[in-house]
Amino acid sequence: MGSSIIVIRSGDRIITSLYEDKEMITVRSDKTEAKAAVGNIYLGKVRNIVKNINAAFVEISGKEICYLSLNENPDPIFADLKKHPIRVGDEVIVQIAKDATKTKALNGTTNISLTGRYAVLVKGKNTVGVSSKIADEAERNRLKELIKPYTEEDYGFIVRTNAAFVPEEELIAEVKKLKEEYDSITKNGIHRTCYSLLFSAPPQYISEIRDGYSSEIESIKTDDREIYEEIKRYLETCPKDELAKLEFYEDDSISLSTLYGIESKLQKALFERSWLSSGAYLIIQPTEALVSIDVNTGKAITGKEDTEETFLKVNLEAAEEIGRQLRLRNLSGIIIVDFIDMKKEEHKNLLLKKLREVLSKDHIPAKLVDMTALNLVEITRQRIHRPLYEQIK
Repeated sequence: MGSSIIVIRSGDRIITSLYEDKEMITVRSDKTEAKAAVGNIYLGKVRNIVKNINAAFVEISGKEICYLSLNENPDPIFADLKKHPIRVGDEVIVQIAKDATKTKALNGTTNISLTGRYAVLVKGKNTVGVSSKIADEAERNRLKELIKPYTEEDYGFIVRTNAAFVPEEELIAEVKKLKEEYDSITKNGIHRTCYSLLFSAPPQYISEIRDGYSSEIESIKTDDREIYEEIKRYLETCPKDELAKLEFYEDDSISLSTLYGIESKLQKALFERSWLSSGAYLIIQPTEALVSIDVNTGKAITGKEDTEETFLKVNLEAAEEIGRQLRLRNLSGIIIVDFIDMKKEEHKNLLLKKLREVLSKDHIPAKLVDMTALNLVEITRQRIHRPLYEQIK
């Protein structure tokens, strides 16, 4: 099924949404004057070290502070090029790995990664990994052999799903570009003034285009001329058929936002209750510690005699909708789902199988952990960007 990326400007925000037909799958709301963004790389200064959690707090541009786990970042790049345990006052190259939340600072890393359309350069691992979504074993081996000669002692690559069956020269050209960017950042960055921005991550709408699966995206639409030109410049660096997907929307009779119902769907994605077509509904409640999702039968069992079969159907429908809501609302961390209790083990197994299939479609790593003795299902989903309800505040 083909998808469309729709980008609009609304006041001081840029809203980027991914649609399949008329259904909104993901949405991002970013201020046009956003501060430190995920992916940005700075020459920061260590302001504090907290030994009991083995972490440092690094100041970057605009006096913003990012958290740096010393357990996960054992080999930082220092401005003085010396190898030693990290100390207060050190200047280090740091990349923003995760957005700040209401209670947590920006999360930083010294394990720099640079993302391309087909591959990701990753500092700290000199191996070549291939996306698990590329199932063809011969193609996996081809990609590994192509990229392996370009690894270095301090970095390797992860080959992305988009790279499957891409011509060799196209893939190698991107890998060489990533290597040049890395060398420029690490060799020239250490000579820059402290707090300098060494690498600026692309706008979110460019990232959405880059990170989406090319074969799935049929069109890219915007009604903002500045955004259109920015996307056009990016697509001109991609295969020629990608630029043909870009469309500047200029129908004066109805706005692009209204045509796709962006504002109304954005607001609906913030509601606590999400209805299912069967008449059942979900109650979605994010908290500081976890996300709670409760599946309620609502009107789904009205007049039904075989409640066990009805409960299974409602739960399977809920599993599909939960996967969609996690992506749409960008919910992450620990997610606890209270499905409708079922007695039959075979029904429980069918539900867990369905949920695993749904989560496997998520572009952000999401995993079904298990069903507890209380029949609660635990899911984990990687946190990178802030959830939708925090983005719009």
